[in-house]
Amino acid sequence: MPDTSNTSNLKPWLVCFTAALFFFYEFIQMNMFNVLSADLLRAFNMTAEQLGTLSAYCFYATILFLLPAGQLLDRYSTRKIILIALGICVTGTACLALSYSFFLAHVFRFMTGIGSAFCFLSSVRLASRWFHPKRLALVLGLIVTMAMLGGMVAQAPLSLLNHYLGWRHTVLAIAGLGFFILILIFCFVQDYPAHTQQEGHTHRTQLQAMGYWRTLLTSYLNWQNWMGGLYTGLLNLPIVILGSLWGGLYLQQVYHFSSEKAASITSLLFLGLIVGCPLAGWISDHMGYRRRPMLIGGFLSLILILGLLYLPLSTLQLYCAFFLLGLFTSAQVISYPTIAESNPSALTATAVSVISISTQIGYAIFQPLFGKVLDVFWDGNKINGVPFYSTYSYHLAMMMLPASFVVALVAAFFIKETYCKKIQ
Repeated sequence: MPDTSNTSNLKPWLVCFTAALFFFYEFIQMNMFNVLSADLLRAFNMTAEQLGTLSAYCFYATILFLLPAGQLLDRYSTRKIILIALGICVTGTACLALSYSFFLAHVFRFMTGIGSAFCFLSSVRLASRWFHPKRLALVLGLIVTMAMLGGMVAQAPLSLLNHYLGWRHTVLAIAGLGFFILILIFCFVQDYPAHTQQEGHTHRTQLQAMGYWRTLLTSYLNWQNWMGGLYTGLLNLPIVILGSLWGGLYLQQVYHFSSEKAASITSLLFLGLIVGCPLAGWISDHMGYRRRPMLIGGFLSLILILGLLYLPLSTLQLYCAFFLLGLFTSAQVISYPTIAESNPSALTATAVSVISISTQIGYAIFQPLFGKVLDVFWDGNKINGVPFYSTYSYHLAMMMLPASFVVALVAAFFIKETYCKKIQ
């Protein structure tokens, strides 16, 4: 266990938050299609369902690689794994920008998803080594905040860049940013604090003694892990649907906003999460409870999304609603320390990968499903080469949000309270 005194200097923060730049970068990847959607529909002559599928290829890769990712990060050098995964992601991004083939675009999008499998798990693995468990919720909340900053960069700033450079040069610029982050991680990230090297060796010995399948089953047959994963995956759906892909088109076609204004509104969703994630972590640590703030956050999210769907909202009210939706759904971050506390320390990355898989399944299922609903009720109308969908179609597709929040609340009810302590 990391020494509490170790958090008083800058080294743990430098190591963990340099590594978290990988998570920041992947959130740009996961959400950039929200701004680029109209350009991609036009460039590859796609339907909404096809665009949803192309976007989801990133998450198919993530789901596929999350299973070995946790095992690799628990057993081998976190730093080396980050460098390899980020390198694959940057390569895929650069190739996507240069691709004119619809098939190859799917291949390169898949490559970016391989990196996503490792970005958050590596941050959790490092944070659990460099910080005391009493501060873990706050630290993980701040790491998720960095990811939300990436999501926010993928909205209005990326829209502005796309306006001046076009989508291909914009994606190339994103690849260049990834290469710069790769250099920073190479220079500053370390696997363990100097005084915990022996602890790391002990954990690796334990894992070797348990074997691959036993460690996997210990994590993946744990009911607590799946309830936490279900809660986080479903409470994350506003990011999946509105932040990553469909929010921009929804605001443009239903409220008749410009693409830049629509991006500025969806960016408020990420701003709410930026404020909310460390706040939710701090509240949970301060209260000494995990489940209670999760239930409160889920309930407030449900009330708010019903208001967003059924009340006529002005532009200012839309800004407020998207911010509050991000703020309330940030309770999802509490699942991560809950799972870390509910599993052996040697299995931290493998256990947390259950949550990551649940979250990525949300992307893989709900993005194409949302597009499918839009296509089913589409009348064939196009404006400037982009399919135009009715308000009724969007409203029907968005009904999956309140339904998912209800299920998330049920999942939170079944989570065992850890009282912010390691369960033996």
